[in-house]
Amino acid sequence: MFEKEVDMQASQPEPLALNEPLILPFAPEAVACGFPSPAEGYWSGDLDLVQHLVRDPSSTYIWRAAGHSMTGAGINDGDLLLVDRGIDPVPGKIVIAVVDGEYTVKRLDVIRGRTVLLAENLDYADIVLQEHTEMSVWGVVTWILSPPKIKRGVRPRR
Repeated sequence: MFEKEVDMQASQPEPLALNEPLILPFAPEAVACGFPSPAEGYWSGDLDLVQHLVRDPSSTYIWRAAGHSMTGAGINDGDLLLVDRGIDPVPGKIVIAVVDGEYTVKRLDVIRGRTVLLAENLDYADIVLQEHTEMSVWGVVTWILSPPKIKRGVRPRR
């Protein structure tokens, strides 16, 4: 249903060059987002981030997001996206698509039998593919890497 390969004249990103694992200390329990819980003060072991985040290094790429059309999906301008070319692009997944030769990141869907690339910001239009539109899915976004947002003096409204 969705073409996976793309014949682009623009340069393609290179797959991740992962020669060694990226191992960081792993805390023993989850951190509370509600009331604080007592910390045990020890580490439960190490976690290899590559093993945890990457299904297949030979088909995984990093893209930098540009723009604001996907903020509702947690993708902000400048975020890093881990993209796997080996995952099937099924409706509901966030994908890197090539539409008429241009790259875009959107949520893939099928509505009333038509392929639609959904923006996740109401200020941006969805892309409803027409018969003459050329579209292929380059890869599926598997992780969004972004720094926490800095907010000072702001509390959620009750």
